[in-house]
Amino acid sequence: MTPALSIQNVAKTFSTAQGDVRALDHVSIDIRAGEFVSVIGPSGCGKSTLMNIVGGLVDDYEGEVHLDGALVRGCQKQIGVVFQEESTFPWRTAIDNVAFPMEAAGLPREARMARARELLELVGLNGFENRFPSELSGGMRQRIAIARTLAFQPRILLMDEPFAALDEQTRLLLGDKVLQIQQELNQTTLLITHNIAEAVQLSDRVLIMSFRPGRIKRVIDIDLPRPRSSKLMGGEKFGQYVAAIWEDLREEASKGLQDMERVRAGA
Repeated sequence: MTPALSIQNVAKTFSTAQGDVRALDHVSIDIRAGEFVSVIGPSGCGKSTLMNIVGGLVDDYEGEVHLDGALVRGCQKQIGVVFQEESTFPWRTAIDNVAFPMEAAGLPREARMARARELLELVGLNGFENRFPSELSGGMRQRIAIARTLAFQPRILLMDEPFAALDEQTRLLLGDKVLQIQQELNQTTLLITHNIAEAVQLSDRVLIMSFRPGRIKRVIDIDLPRPRSSKLMGGEKFGQYVAAIWEDLREEASKGLQDMERVRAGA
């Protein structure tokens, strides 16, 4: 079966004042339709660079990205991206934020508002349609961003540390909401995260990356039943997965820490 998303031998080198930096080195990933895959690794391993390449925000790279078997490059309507940074428009209500990309595409008002209401209900924000972002919590604003990204039913949903700015309790609850969305839409998803528990909670597979240059060090299949919720986090098997991922990640994180210390010592 043709993967929904195929990343083949992707590599990226950045030119800096200190010389060339190899951020990614021949990364290959195949993601099946409806699969939820997380990529986890230490700071500086190229996770966000990989996300930007797949999302079409970086064009100068080696290797290929395929969507349903077709070679793609640059931004694609079928690939939606949710970023870590605040992305709601403060002057627009929740429903107008979600409707914005459909408005920009020329969809009639009645159709786009109906779709926006459906998406707000999907992310658990029905009743908040006419609230402005300043009246909502950080977790609610991030749910608006997710709903807006889903407006055009993207084939692939990319999420780059979308919960990083949230407190732990909100992260867990928002993770439950993402699980619900993924189940209802059978949404193919690639998540970039630093959070091991979050990766295990959400994913079918977790890809562990090495420190720079970023490579796929290990792939761990998460054999936990679906539908899932954060209640699984207290289970023994969940803890075993977290421990196994940390065992692999600890060595790479140590390399990153040593690199930071060398940089500071040379400053």
